[in-house]
Amino acid sequence: MRIAVYSFEGVTMFHLAVPQMVFGEVTRQGLADWETILFTDGGNTIRTAEGYQIGGLAGLDAATAADVVIVPSWDDDGKHPSAQLAGALQAAHKQGAMVVGLCLGAFAVADSGLLAARPAVTHWHALDAFGERHPDIPVDRTVLYIDHGDVLTSAGTAAGIDACLHIVRSRLGAEAANHVARSLVVAPHRSGGQAQYIERPILQPGGANPIAESLDWAIEHLGDQISVDDLARASHMSRRSFIRAFRAATGTTPATWLRTRRLDEVRRLLEVTDLPIDHIAAQCGFASPITMRQNFMSEFATTPSEYRRRFSARTPAT
Repeated sequence: MRIAVYSFEGVTMFHLAVPQMVFGEVTRQGLADWETILFTDGGNTIRTAEGYQIGGLAGLDAATAADVVIVPSWDDDGKHPSAQLAGALQAAHKQGAMVVGLCLGAFAVADSGLLAARPAVTHWHALDAFGERHPDIPVDRTVLYIDHGDVLTSAGTAAGIDACLHIVRSRLGAEAANHVARSLVVAPHRSGGQAQYIERPILQPGGANPIAESLDWAIEHLGDQISVDDLARASHMSRRSFIRAFRAATGTTPATWLRTRRLDEVRRLLEVTDLPIDHIAAQCGFASPITMRQNFMSEFATTPSEYRRRFSARTPAT
């Protein structure tokens, strides 16, 4: 697969590096043969926000030859993409490429007319400006990324990692995304939206914290019927205090977090085992295969059986 990342004058090294690190790791891990290239207007040298000069960049025609085209960020001065860049994104999209706007890159994607009144997300501090600029595009303040299949936008800065891991997951499966995430020492999937990051970071399992202790306990007991009271006891807190502390720490509810973890495990087992669907449902704590299927369909828009046919024991995609 060929991935083209747009580079522009003043882009930060971090934004430019995120897709290269995530997708480069796919190739380094031997999961698939993915090529990532940098392109810019006219194929000229650009200077990053940190003052580094990057040369040898491809021209805009690289976008129309790619399977995925990424705008990793954008200028925060409100400028619109050039007619040439907008045309290149439109041409790539018309030819079947996924067009991705990470962080403020959502502005360039929207300005190019590729969202067509579909929901989008960008960095939280630019959500109001985005809404004013594109009143026809619903802004979702609750998510880290939105994938429409042909167009994807993500929330601010580090959410670009989540979005790129999502692309790996959707094309190569959850196990491949987990491999990449472990190599980069990041979470394969984070619950909650970006609003939680305005004041505090999300907690991950393994921390010396009552809520983290309850997360560890829950992951070890996914096959059990876990109630909020069970989680509160694992954290040595009252139910009321636990619910308040859990939302403050994770940005979501215990039920939503637990459902996400269970579905993550369902995907993993569908990929790496031949266990029957009813065994997987029981092992992941769903009351019945029907309940698991309904939740799986709601989250991933496909059935467990179809997901298994797509990702189980598959040859890595190119």
